[in-house]
Amino acid sequence: MQQQVLSITQINEYIRSRMDEDRLLNQVAVRGEISNYKMYPSGHHYFTLKDENAALKCVMFKTSAARLRFRPENGMKVIAMGRITVYPRDGAFQLYCSSMTVDGVGDLYAAFEQLKAKLAAQGLFDPAHKKPLPPFPGTIGIITSSAGAAIHDMLRILNKRYPLTQVRLLPVRVQGVEAPGEIAAAIRYANYYRLADLLIVGRGGGSIEDLWAFNDERVAYAIYESQIPIISAVGHEPDVTISDYVADLRAATPSNAAELAVPDQASLLQSMDSAASSMAGALSRQLKGARQRLNVLSHAPALSSPTGYLEQLQKNLEHLKTRMIAAQTQQVQRKKQRFISCTAKLDAMSPLKVLTRGYSIVNSDDGTILRSIKQTAPGREVRVTLSDGSITAVVSDVKEDTI
Repeated sequence: MQQQVLSITQINEYIRSRMDEDRLLNQVAVRGEISNYKMYPSGHHYFTLKDENAALKCVMFKTSAARLRFRPENGMKVIAMGRITVYPRDGAFQLYCSSMTVDGVGDLYAAFEQLKAKLAAQGLFDPAHKKPLPPFPGTIGIITSSAGAAIHDMLRILNKRYPLTQVRLLPVRVQGVEAPGEIAAAIRYANYYRLADLLIVGRGGGSIEDLWAFNDERVAYAIYESQIPIISAVGHEPDVTISDYVADLRAATPSNAAELAVPDQASLLQSMDSAASSMAGALSRQLKGARQRLNVLSHAPALSSPTGYLEQLQKNLEHLKTRMIAAQTQQVQRKKQRFISCTAKLDAMSPLKVLTRGYSIVNSDDGTILRSIKQTAPGREVRVTLSDGSITAVVSDVKEDTI
């Protein structure tokens, strides 16, 4: 019997048809680690799933990839669902992936952590960017569903705590595909028209899927770019969303957001009463002090007897004048005594005083005082000064003292 000869195309088509008939391979879930992950401009995703011993090529077409809630990355462990068949052109089998979840955690949780890390790296959670809330907001804008219980709770608490504030509701959908776009648009609308001094963005409780609109990147950027301070009030206290991280303040619940947004009028009235009492007490003490000063001034001599007061001032002036004259006289006397003492000392040290005791001063012809016989010679002219005059003489002899 002659053996049938098949073309490569026929072989590949045959294998594909047999694999397509296999029920297990038509709907299979595969656990593995992503490697060589690539996303092409066409929107198709190509990657390899591997474990310790083997690898499987995979492809996820654009329509399926658009439904992913997280971004696949190399090294991520996932469970991929789809069908395995042969691509006839290459003769290689691969997994045509229709959906994918993160192994061990939900895909929503993985998407949340990925977006959180991305926005944190971009500085959207930076405390330095947080804006302070106005202490007494005149207008509060609430961006939430008009049909939910959250808006009624917030309106009730705001009216009870601070009825002076005006509330503007910007109704949006808070879950579903359209919700993130509506929430982001409402935030930008409120900023563009400056509709409020403070915004509250949020909704009541629900599952992670229900709250997912507040984990959207568009909402995060709208909150970050808002010039109006924003309180994020999403779900219940354990629920944490990306909006909570970006907002200027996170409230545990929508009701808590209303409490944080405005002061309590009862506390304000109590503070005002306390301030009024303090002011009244301070004014009373000031008036009492003023009365005491007035009483002291009313008994002052200048007011009780102006003439006597002036006479007393005149006496004080005369007394001061007498003291100044006495001090001046004493000072002059001390200076005079010192002058006399200095004159007597100067007179005692005067060379002329020495001449009265029989001494004389001999000067050479050039006026130099002679202190030694070596300063003159026989025949030289000298002048001798006495107490009552001077004598001009000629040296006849010079004799050195031998003692």
